[in-house]
Amino acid sequence: MQQYDLVVIGSGPAGRRAAIQGAKLGKSVLVVENRMRLGGVSVHTGTIPSKTLRETVLNLSGWRERGFYGLAYRVKKDIEGKDLGARLRKTLDYEIEVLEHQFARNGVRTFGGKAKFIDTNRICVTDHEGEEHVFGFQFAVIAVGTMPYRPPNIVFDDHTIVDSDSLVTDLRVPRSLTVVGAGVIGIEYATIFSALDVPVTVVEPRDAILDFIDREIIEEFTHDLRQRGMTLRLGAKVESVEKDEQGWAIAHLADGRHIRSDMVLYAAGRVGATADLGLDGCGVVPDERGRLKVDPVTFQTQCRNIYAAGDVIGFPALASTSMEQGRIAALHAFGAAMPPAPQFFPYGIYAVPEISTVGLSEQEVRAQGTPYECGVARFRETSRGHIMGLQSGMMKMIFSLDDRKLLGVSIVGEGATELIHIGQAVLNLGGTLDYFVENTFNYPTLAEAYKIAALDAWNRMPRTTQMAPVE
Repeated sequence: MQQYDLVVIGSGPAGRRAAIQGAKLGKSVLVVENRMRLGGVSVHTGTIPSKTLRETVLNLSGWRERGFYGLAYRVKKDIEGKDLGARLRKTLDYEIEVLEHQFARNGVRTFGGKAKFIDTNRICVTDHEGEEHVFGFQFAVIAVGTMPYRPPNIVFDDHTIVDSDSLVTDLRVPRSLTVVGAGVIGIEYATIFSALDVPVTVVEPRDAILDFIDREIIEEFTHDLRQRGMTLRLGAKVESVEKDEQGWAIAHLADGRHIRSDMVLYAAGRVGATADLGLDGCGVVPDERGRLKVDPVTFQTQCRNIYAAGDVIGFPALASTSMEQGRIAALHAFGAAMPPAPQFFPYGIYAVPEISTVGLSEQEVRAQGTPYECGVARFRETSRGHIMGLQSGMMKMIFSLDDRKLLGVSIVGEGATELIHIGQAVLNLGGTLDYFVENTFNYPTLAEAYKIAALDAWNRMPRTTQMAPVE
């Protein structure tokens, strides 16, 4: 039996960062990956495919240029699944090549197969030929990610009725699309296909979408979606989905309505990919959705030498935070110093348009009872926004009235996931409104929206000092 200091199950963002951190501490590390190639859910069916698909659609459809050239403008007239898949395959190959190089450079060993815990210090891995191999470890990190939830009342065929995995495995452009579930994944794919001028209907049992995002931002977002023809059926529950005799997908709603479309994407929830890990062998107990409970600081499970990180532990389920969780788990396992985690991290939703937030939303500030003021900037107010032909997009900033400190930033529009990092830096450094008012931003840029929003807030704030805006 081969013995390792650290065994990592899964090679997605959390797994790769845990493995590399362990190797940099001089430890022997083994990564076990069930897929034929490295990368995990993130590379093969999650983060990378969806973001690559989004960029491909925006480029081929000419979406970004329609503000100037009209709604009928397209770079490529007839966009098919093969057009979308070509770029995806190139991107996937590149990501895997980079990951393999990182592991090789850091001396991380990889092994392909299904891992199952024998006890708290051994795993059995069944390779792709069916042979079993036993490995011992001092510490382990479970980073297997999640998989789409498939309820029994949905008749999946992976072509007409699909989940987010089978959607990217067999890419095609449907004549019409129904998306069940208005969470992050559902909204991302709904807006991506809408950008291809595919008629899209979103069905969501709750009365609101993305309820963790500032409500004013979501109002702007949903207005944009409806303006371009997307149908939102909120407060509607899907009872079942099946195909009719003509091959159309029929979604049956609880209120008696039926939605007929060329494709149904079921994106209402995900479950931890832990069912086959033999967790009873090591004493780690998953919840009803297969997710693992961990210490929020160290990421240890109930078994103290076994850690878990990434989507398998639940919210926020971001690639960026998963990487940091994996790194912290490896540092804690081997007694290395752990830097304090920043109080605020950015959240990005790669819809069309993008949404990104950091810090508190207005509803959260209100719930805390903190006196505050908001400032809003619309991208069309900036010279860069006009140059780009942007008709929509806005930034909202929230400041404390007590000390003028920034409390939160929310952005919807082009480049939101890039722009948010300015707010993130100021927020984590305890900066105030004065930073945005007094500093110079490149011109013309969308980042000028920070100054516009800050000045908008300043205009509404009580004049407790003699300071005046520079512009």
